[in-house]
Amino acid sequence: MNFPFILYILFRVIEVEGLFLAFPCITALIYREESGWYFAAVMAACLVAGAIGKKFLKPKSTILFAKDGLVAVALCWVAASMVGALPFTLSGEIPSYVDALFEMVSGFTTTGSSILTDVEAMSYCARFWRSFAHWLGGMGILVFIMAILPLGGSYNMNLMRAESPGPSVGKLVPKVKNTAKLLYQIYIFLTIVMIILLLLAGMPMFDTLTITFGTAGTGGFAILNSSCADYTTLQQAIITVFMILFGINFNVYFLIYARKVKQGLRCEEMRVYLAIIATAIILISINTRGMFTSLFQTVHHAAFQVASIITTTGYATTNFDLWPEFSKMILVLLMFIGACAGSTGGGIKVSRCIVLVKSVKSELFYALHPRSVHNVELEGHKVDKSMLCSIDRFFFMYILIFAFSVLIVSLDNFDFMTNFTAVATTINNVGPGLSLVGPTGNFHRFSNLSKFVMIFDMLVGRLEVIPMLVLFSPFMWKK
Repeated sequence: MNFPFILYILFRVIEVEGLFLAFPCITALIYREESGWYFAAVMAACLVAGAIGKKFLKPKSTILFAKDGLVAVALCWVAASMVGALPFTLSGEIPSYVDALFEMVSGFTTTGSSILTDVEAMSYCARFWRSFAHWLGGMGILVFIMAILPLGGSYNMNLMRAESPGPSVGKLVPKVKNTAKLLYQIYIFLTIVMIILLLLAGMPMFDTLTITFGTAGTGGFAILNSSCADYTTLQQAIITVFMILFGINFNVYFLIYARKVKQGLRCEEMRVYLAIIATAIILISINTRGMFTSLFQTVHHAAFQVASIITTTGYATTNFDLWPEFSKMILVLLMFIGACAGSTGGGIKVSRCIVLVKSVKSELFYALHPRSVHNVELEGHKVDKSMLCSIDRFFFMYILIFAFSVLIVSLDNFDFMTNFTAVATTINNVGPGLSLVGPTGNFHRFSNLSKFVMIFDMLVGRLEVIPMLVLFSPFMWKK
């Protein structure tokens, strides 16, 4: 285990986080808010820590093997969340550090679950930092670090694999640093386009920036208590489209960028993802038709909520907790399915679901024809046994963590739907659940024990289980 290099990366992440804390400080200056001083103090501390790390912790070896990458990623996300929560508690806007940590982990992991009962009572700089955390966490903190800082070494792909969502991650271009840059170029381009469109649609600048950050990171922290319900139909439609776009595998955008449009549009995962969205919108529209004034409004709200839930963004234009049970169950299923691998969305991922369904089909075919050979394919390529085993292990660990989390959260004695969807929405990085944690509710009622469980679940969901579990594996810490 290359502990010196892991520690060096940890301090570089804190340093970069300090640089990003300048943005809420600028926001505080614009709106003349005293809370900005606390963000400035934490920013200064981060920059000092980064300077100390660069001077005294420079490692001799910059080689990172797979287990080093897993530990580095997990520790960096925990550290970034702990540091990012400090301004909330120091300023008194979220007095409890556990609540502030919950809020910040929810921000960085792009979950969007909140303990706040009145988000509009927060300062502008605090609301900006919550939303900006979504944008930073969407593509990945360490992916950004690799894009801008010369970490050195030839093993940095292990960092990207450990942090990026989905069954597998590969290089888009030969060098890992260039891959990271290209991913962020695509990410920034889509972000800028959305900002321009929302401004043209008449949304105020502050709302535009924060809503775009939440959409790009598929996070869902809103700056209004009504989430997105008070925005115009056009603005809501723009958000809907971009939630879907950010839920698509970024490899598709790379292929389009590389002028391989046909190859990109043939992406099996994307086609299944869009088919699931279309089917869910149709079914929910039929089921909720009598709840809205027109067919257009019915389809509009159904499309927004389907896009919001399957991409694990978590915005809301209506209280879907009042929808018929059939529609609510569709949304719960979408929470688990999630977006595409290689996107900013959470959940199990569409590609894993495709492979799982095809594996079941293959087993049934083999049971009927024992002598036959039937391969599982994805995107026209055979899925090898190691990948199938990896997906099986992921599902086993995912279900085990989910069940244990529901059991612990149940100690708070809330109703089953609250407990079940609270864990489902945190482990899948969605945001709102149903019942007490629905679109008009929040997580402040839970005990600190339950909040710590859900903090762990949010990190597990964002980092795809393994990186967080290795922190508790004794053999991983042996030299």
